[in-house]
Amino acid sequence: MFRPNEDYLKLPGSYLFSTIAKKVNAYQEANPDKKIIRLGIGDVTQPLCPAVIDALHKAVDEQASESTFRGYAPDLGYEFLRHAMAEDDFRARGCDIADDEIFISDGAKSDSANIQEIFAKDSKIAVCDPVYPVYVDSNVMAGRCGDYDKESGIWSNVIYMPCTAENNFAPELPKETPDLIYLCFPNNPTGEAITKDQLQVWVDYANKVGAVIIFDAAYEAYISQDNIPHSIFECEGARTCAIELRSFSKNAGFTGLRLGATIIPHDLKVKFNGEEVEMHRLWARRHGTKYNGAPYVVQRAGEACYSVEGKAQIKDMVSKYMKNATYIYNGLKDAGYEVYGGKNSPYVWLHTPNNMTSWEFFDHLLENANVVGTPGSGFGPSGEHYFRLTAFGSYENSVEALERIKRL
Repeated sequence: MFRPNEDYLKLPGSYLFSTIAKKVNAYQEANPDKKIIRLGIGDVTQPLCPAVIDALHKAVDEQASESTFRGYAPDLGYEFLRHAMAEDDFRARGCDIADDEIFISDGAKSDSANIQEIFAKDSKIAVCDPVYPVYVDSNVMAGRCGDYDKESGIWSNVIYMPCTAENNFAPELPKETPDLIYLCFPNNPTGEAITKDQLQVWVDYANKVGAVIIFDAAYEAYISQDNIPHSIFECEGARTCAIELRSFSKNAGFTGLRLGATIIPHDLKVKFNGEEVEMHRLWARRHGTKYNGAPYVVQRAGEACYSVEGKAQIKDMVSKYMKNATYIYNGLKDAGYEVYGGKNSPYVWLHTPNNMTSWEFFDHLLENANVVGTPGSGFGPSGEHYFRLTAFGSYENSVEALERIKRL
């Protein structure tokens, strides 16, 4: 008789945002006259920029002609997109990244979940706490995380690196040595960032202990301060210890198109059974076996993001979201909330009032202000008593949401 994968059965409840959706839908059904403002899940609302739309139309037209039709994409992605990314995202910033070290995919969420497959099953992971849930959940599914303690919200075989107001939401080097270190900066959910000098400490540490940093740079387009790195490869020595995840979802509004990339330098190697193994080769093998590539039309749309027009239009889109973030941050601050983030990220992280749990505050906000956010406890134990609001709505809705919250 068949058996289920027991590691999946260890996962507590449903995915965080699925739970939120169910609660919001139930409230809306019971209160159809209420206008709910959603500042929870990080989906974008601005339309795709004109340069991207033009590229999509042109690529679709090409699919109608035998001479320009494209079927399966190359395993690593089309050279035109990989080259554009390598030039603009990395080499223009002084990062030594070759075109063939970039793997095009359908998004950073998929890659952040799948990247663990190329590492040993007994690899010990370290994560910031709070943390984007996919990092932990995908390793639970792979059987790496041990047992879950419902009371503490902790997995027995995971190294948690608390990120709280006390340490300015920057993780400290762990006492126990990990094999894989997940870092996301600017951070989801806290919205905070670390400086290049702080990130260099992690690169030096990883090289010293033989660990790999999986660096999620999904929000780098929102960085406004000069001392915040846009890529881990700005740090000396990162080529021998780091993998970077890139996303078009928030940077270019591609949540509905699905496009991302993983960067693995050829220099990331490990000795195994007397052989020097390139992790690049393993990911290429995994990519070719389990993935058939992002659609041609979507990759052409991605390429358009690097045109002169595309870069200007995307910068304008990002500025609109950051205008929302600034308004939400300042509005909450004026209302007496303890607030973080919102400067280098589209996320605002607030401390819940009156010692409410994060889910109590979620219910309080939904029922009394008809505003939806994300409970911090869904991101890990250190997220308890915190709450995330996103800046991806319209400016008008951001203003109205803050007016409602201030009336509570």
